Amino acid sequence: MENSEPAPLWVPSEERRQQAQLTRYCRWLGEHRGRQFDVGDYDALWQWSVDHLEAFYASVWDYFDVQASPGYDSVLGRQEMPGAEWFPGARLNYAGHIFRDKADGDLAVQFASERHSPDSWTWGELRARTAALAAGLRSAGVGIGDRVAAYLPNIPEALAAGLACMSIGAVWSACSPDFGVRSVVDRFAQIEPTVLLAVDGYRYGGRDYSRLAEVRALQDALPTLRRTVVLRHLDPDADLSVLADAVRWEDFEQPGAELTFEPVPSDHPLWVVYSSGTTGLPKPIVHSHGGMLVDQLKYAHFHFDAKAGDRLFWFTTTGWVMWNVMLGMLLSPASIIIYDGNPGFPDLGVLWDLAEQTGMTLFGTSAGYIVSCMKAGLHPRAGRDLSALRSVGSTGSALSADGFEWVYRELGPDIWLNSSSGGTDVAGPFLCGVPWLPVYPAELQARALGVAVESWDPAGRPLVGETGELVITKPMPAMPICFWGDPGGRRYREAYFDMYPGVWRHGDWLELTPRGSGILSGRSDATINRGGVRMGSAELYRAVLTLPEVVDALVVDLPGADGVDVMPMFVVLADGVTLNEGLVDRIRATIRREVSPRHVPDRIFAVPELPRTLTGKTLEIPVKRLLQGAEIDRVASRDSLANPAALEWFEQSRKAILDELRPSGAGRSS
Repeated sequence: MENSEPAPLWVPSEERRQQAQLTRYCRWLGEHRGRQFDVGDYDALWQWSVDHLEAFYASVWDYFDVQASPGYDSVLGRQEMPGAEWFPGARLNYAGHIFRDKADGDLAVQFASERHSPDSWTWGELRARTAALAAGLRSAGVGIGDRVAAYLPNIPEALAAGLACMSIGAVWSACSPDFGVRSVVDRFAQIEPTVLLAVDGYRYGGRDYSRLAEVRALQDALPTLRRTVVLRHLDPDADLSVLADAVRWEDFEQPGAELTFEPVPSDHPLWVVYSSGTTGLPKPIVHSHGGMLVDQLKYAHFHFDAKAGDRLFWFTTTGWVMWNVMLGMLLSPASIIIYDGNPGFPDLGVLWDLAEQTGMTLFGTSAGYIVSCMKAGLHPRAGRDLSALRSVGSTGSALSADGFEWVYRELGPDIWLNSSSGGTDVAGPFLCGVPWLPVYPAELQARALGVAVESWDPAGRPLVGETGELVITKPMPAMPICFWGDPGGRRYREAYFDMYPGVWRHGDWLELTPRGSGILSGRSDATINRGGVRMGSAELYRAVLTLPEVVDALVVDLPGADGVDVMPMFVVLADGVTLNEGLVDRIRATIRREVSPRHVPDRIFAVPELPRTLTGKTLEIPVKRLLQGAEIDRVASRDSLANPAALEWFEQSRKAILDELRPSGAGRSS
């Protein structure tokens, strides 16, 4: 085969390499550790970081002068996965490091929404609001280890509330208010929160959505709540009498309080985030103060190259882990930018307008948003001054080569496209940008430092130049310390370690190139990924099966040729019921209300029956592979099926289904 290596779209200048935070770190390694690495030789640096895991993470701890009293006993106590212990013996506080060395008058966060033009808080203002909320939490009896649940949009009050919770050693957990009650209860009920911080409503796509009825439903469904605090964000005069003994946000805060930080063990729970599998309730993933602090210091500085004066933005909600990633960017000298609202309202230019208004240096978004801009023929620089912009971030799903080329065509040759892939599971990337390396179309630049990423075949053999399962062969500090309420760790092991015992299998298809870059080609499990927010198919089924007309359902997420995934749902209907437009609308409305508007199916099909194993499990992955062109005998053994004819129906109907899923067929029902 001829060498078809693509030409790079971007090569960093020597000046950019020399000024990178990564270069400063390498010089420090030479001076303080006697480790010499040439600027630009990332392969050697990465290999050292995974071959000498403890030495690498000890260097990160020392380089950033992590404050702990006392210091750690060892970098790694236990090294097994799961169960690795990072920095045992150390007591510290994640939020304390966020505020460390920050001058009160410096810019901390800029924020905007559909209701408000850009405004900002200084570090002094963020500190004061955080202290006031921390004092309110303490007065409400919240202590170390108590859970605080937040039903809040992406606004600065959410940042202050999260930091307040972390500062006192309580455990933070958030859901976006566009999540329906059923999805929120499925998450929060598992962690038994003592306090609920909620919003009266929000605006999205030009429409106002009251959430008071939903907050009342959450109160009724969460019996451990001792206090509900409501921010009147949508209506300053909102009547809270519909709620059970709720206190207004402004009455809960205690202005003038001093911000202090409770030292906790390195492995103390920091927050709980949620990532759904294909069965059961969402996984309540617990990350630690010490592990997340060290990993996010590494990512923010070495892989995002965050510097003083940078203004970093990533479009997210509080329900997507990129909110937690952006919080971690405050560990750097940079400030952040947040936005609450629809990124396509009134048009796709709204976030590019925000970039101009705020002097944004990093524009972070999802691959789907970039493709939408490309399809719409948007020209971000037309009529806008984006001269401050030096980097574009993409995550959530794999960005196509066309999407890469659009970024460089529309934003210029000097933009660093930092495409990342990781997960809610580790609140950060496995593969991501490196300021030393070229950018190639549709490729993630490299594996992150200290992350032993490989691509494996089913027998556990490493692959290069071929697609296999993305695995992590050595522990990393950002791995969960546990799932909440999982004594013995059974759910944790089943989620990541069933296929390859002792090795983390993430559920993504990955090809590692000989250059060390990565190419992702979707999920290898049946999790539904929409704009980076992963939702288990079981959550959609629970909602849809409340409709008496629907007796069974199956949903898959299919990669689209244009880089935008499509999500068909297949339903078995009750006797005498037909799939008409009214039923399609009810199914979609139920998912939108009970689960999430992001996870509404693109297309709904009626099927006679769904294929199941002899033990009754629905064959989501075989159906997905069939629709992607695989032969039926390669996706499942007929002898293992309770109803082989059901799978044959999908094979026989494949062409018709795919025809309906093309853009011209969107919105029709059969």
